[in-house]
Formats: sequence, structure tokens, C-alpha cells
Amino acid sequence: MVFAALLVLLLGPPTILLAFRYVPPPVTPLMIIRLFEGEGLRKSWTSLRRMPPSVVQAAIASEDNRFCTHSGFDWNSINAAIEDWRAGGRLRGGSTISMQTAKNLFLWPGRSWVRKVLEAWLTVQLELLWDKRRIMEVYLNVAETGPGIYGVAAAAEAHFGKDVADLSAREAALIIAVLPSPRSWSAAKPGPYTQGRARTIQARIRQLGPLLDCVRGE
Repeated sequence: MVFAALLVLLLGPPTILLAFRYVPPPVTPLMIIRLFEGEGLRKSWTSLRRMPPSVVQAAIASEDNRFCTHSGFDWNSINAAIEDWRAGGRLRGGSTISMQTAKNLFLWPGRSWVRKVLEAWLTVQLELLWDKRRIMEVYLNVAETGPGIYGVAAAAEAHFGKDVADLSAREAALIIAVLPSPRSWSAAKPGPYTQGRARTIQARIRQLGPLLDCVRGE
């Protein structure tokens, strides 16, 4: 029994990741949790090719500047998060887009060392089995973008009443700006803080240059 459990733990995630390299993930643990909490489930899978470049650029500018150059972990951000925690601050993420994608696909919400260890193990597998464009594509399709809303395509329709391909650069930045707290902040009715985050994201995009190379159109 123990051997079988270990076998599932070791082989299960890589097998699923290999499948998800080619097919859209049908559902995530967070989607199921939120559904049982009564928030509904609104999602619409869209390929990276149909998303405007501003969406992908905004994600990197906001969430993970070194996405194209790291192998799943941004050690500078992780070390800074650990130092803040040792100094008495709260345990914060330091999570890359790869880490967030691994978490979204397999794990539950919350902050604990157990979950972070599992997230790290899954991230290693994700980076080995997928390329950067696939990681970004899945991330932008499964990330929570509002109560009961997942992915930028569903967010574009819910918040702005338009297809994701028609989003303006500002609208793309607003959708990405709410990702740290999508149930509290609104892309459709942004407050001063969210609007400020969106402006900062747009300014950062102009500074990234070659740091966007791995996600440029095929």
C-alpha cells in the first residue's frame, strides 16, 4: 500500500503534466473549492496565439520579471521573502509564474511550508516537461481573475464584455493587476490602487526588452 502510494505520488504528476502539455486542463482544485463555496465556474480556454501581446507582457511585468531566464525559481525573490519572514514579516510568496502554475494545477490555496515544498517539487517537473510558452498559456487560462472567473478570456468577457483578442493594453494590465487578490479587487471597477498597479505594469513592460523573448509569437 505504501509503495503504491509513493508510486502514484512520483509518477502521477509527471503523467498528468505530459497530458496537459497538449490538452487544456479541464478543472483545477481551486475551481472545485470555489464552486462548492457558491462562486460558480466561468472559464474559456484560449490559445496564447489569440491573446494580445499586452496580456503576456503584463503578466511578466507584474508577476515574474525573470520568467524567461530562470528555470522555475527566482532565487533573488525567494531569498528576499525569506529575509522578510526572518525579520518578523509575514510569509509571502516569492513565487514565479511557473510556481503559481504548478500550484494552480495541483494544490490548494493557503500558505504553509508543506504546500510550498510540494509546489517546488511540481515546479521542477513543470519546467522539465513544458516550454515557457506552454507554462504561460496554461497560467493565463487557469489563474483566478475574479469570483468564479478563471483565465484572461473569461475575465475579458466578464469585466469588459469583449473577446480577449480585442483587449486594449490598459484592460490587459487591469486584469493582470488584480491577480494578487482577484476576489477583492476588480478589473471592471478598479479603485485608485488597482489603477495605479495597472499603470505601473504598463510602465514596466517598456523596460523589459529581451526579458520577453521566450514568449514572443511563434
